[in-house]
Amino acid sequence: MEISSDNIVVFTVAGIAVNATIVWTWVVMALLVVASIAATRHLKTDFAPSRWQNFLEALIGEARRQIADVSHHDPGPYMPFVGTLFIFIAVSNLLTVVPGYVPPTASLSTTSALALCVLVAVPLYGIAEGGLLGYLKNYAEPTIFMLPFNIIGEFSRTIALAVRLYGNAMSGVVLATILIAIAPFLFPIVLTLLGLLTGFIQAYIFSVLAMVYIASATRARRGKETSQAQSEPSPAPNQKGTA
Repeated sequence: MEISSDNIVVFTVAGIAVNATIVWTWVVMALLVVASIAATRHLKTDFAPSRWQNFLEALIGEARRQIADVSHHDPGPYMPFVGTLFIFIAVSNLLTVVPGYVPPTASLSTTSALALCVLVAVPLYGIAEGGLLGYLKNYAEPTIFMLPFNIIGEFSRTIALAVRLYGNAMSGVVLATILIAIAPFLFPIVLTLLGLLTGFIQAYIFSVLAMVYIASATRARRGKETSQAQSEPSPAPNQKGTA
């Protein structure tokens, strides 16, 4: 029995093999696109929104609050990227209730691609916030001797993101396969509920870590501006009328 979907070739296009991981990734993306269109086609701006719209607004509001708590900044610029990461990983993991489905996050290629997205997004947000030179200076802090360690840390945390998500998703698939083979009528329900819970938690952890890395790249610049503003001398008090 194949546990990983990387080795399962579904079809071939122009000599390029398309494995099950890619197919399931397309399926998840298609479901998200259809669900997004269906969920937003009847949104209203009046004072009597539907219960569904209230539910969506509550979810978006909570997501924005979580991002603001981590970044201490307007969550608007970060919401599309971090929110997309969370939704994709969560849906990929939650669909394990479908028979025959193997989550794309159980493939190291998928988790590596998601981690690379974070690796690219961190400097982009950092440069957009403080400029290219301002972002590059962060690698030389607190001293220039920390430059190689900060660069290594940038790549090592990307590897950690990919391996952490892959390890958790893959371990769930392996454990379910083994236990269902041992007792097919005893464990499936419990494992399904446990898998849904852990899949949601892993999506949350991955998104929060991505936001932490982005916040660390943008917060340094804001911290400098705040400290400079505090160090500026305040205007002298009005001496008019004093003896």
